[in-house]
Amino acid sequence: MVDARLTPVILCGGSGTRLWPRSRTSKAKPFLPLITQETLFEQALLRCSDPNRFDPPVIVTGARHLPHVEAQLWAAPNAQIIVEPEAKNTAAAIALAAMRLPEDAVMLVCPSDHHIGNRDAFTEAASSAAQLAVEGWLVCFGVQPSGPETGFGYVHVGREIGGGGFQVLKFVEKPDLLRARGYVASGEYWWNGGIFAFSVRQFLAELREHRAPMLAYVAEAVENGCFADRSFLPEAKSFARIAAESVDHAVMENTRNAAVVPTQMEWSDIGNWRALYAARERNADGNTVHGPAELVGCSNVLVDTDGPRVHAIGLEDLIIVVDGEDVLITSAAGAQLVGKLTGAVNQ
Repeated sequence: MVDARLTPVILCGGSGTRLWPRSRTSKAKPFLPLITQETLFEQALLRCSDPNRFDPPVIVTGARHLPHVEAQLWAAPNAQIIVEPEAKNTAAAIALAAMRLPEDAVMLVCPSDHHIGNRDAFTEAASSAAQLAVEGWLVCFGVQPSGPETGFGYVHVGREIGGGGFQVLKFVEKPDLLRARGYVASGEYWWNGGIFAFSVRQFLAELREHRAPMLAYVAEAVENGCFADRSFLPEAKSFARIAAESVDHAVMENTRNAAVVPTQMEWSDIGNWRALYAARERNADGNTVHGPAELVGCSNVLVDTDGPRVHAIGLEDLIIVVDGEDVLITSAAGAQLVGKLTGAVNQ
């Protein structure tokens, strides 16, 4: 069987408040080198750079992120860029890309701010998802959980459908800890990795059935759009009428053709400092340090500083971040609350 070709659709949005003070509105999480020398956005492009498997990507972003996209586009110089007039969540962003592609294209929708440690596993899952998408399935990537996470959505896995995929029984929003424990114990639920594969034709058909007004406004915005340099600008007035909604809510929870492919691709959404700590390499004491620092008698500590030297003694399970004049100190458990800080909200 010949692998179906994929068109990557890279979604670049958000403000990254949960990784404040390193991530800010002026330069959000996707455009920072948090794990490797490449930024998360550059990594997303590089994962989809094999010309034997992937066509040039479509990048959907906002005006405030456009300078960073253009500055980091060396990994995909032939990319098509679509600049959303305003943020309307993922369903509308994917619809914009779909309206700019041939109907027989297969989209591989990828967030620009996730980390994937096993590129080969990602590529294998993408190939399986592409074949299923050609058959009419709307496919998500399922990550087998390592624990009862409450910060992720879950997929309830049903019967095997062949081609390495399984039918989805239902999508579940972020659960409380008790339900998350039950999901993991059952073995029937996987994390929703937020990566999807659809044929353009099938995706537009699902939108037409479940979110016809959204599809009509997107079509109108594309029809009346224009180019500025190399970027396509949808018409703002029509786009403003769209109700913001995730692709999970608008399509995946409503379709009768949802499928999931399992993958062990060492995935993380880098959703907060605790997740970044888990994704980084650590020494024998569980410490990970970026920037000048001295740690004595510390364990399970993350230090990330852009200049001022950090000295820490006898600390456990703490996160210390220095960015310019801002200093963040939090327990690992408190990392999920960083986005609620006044500094993060008003960044």
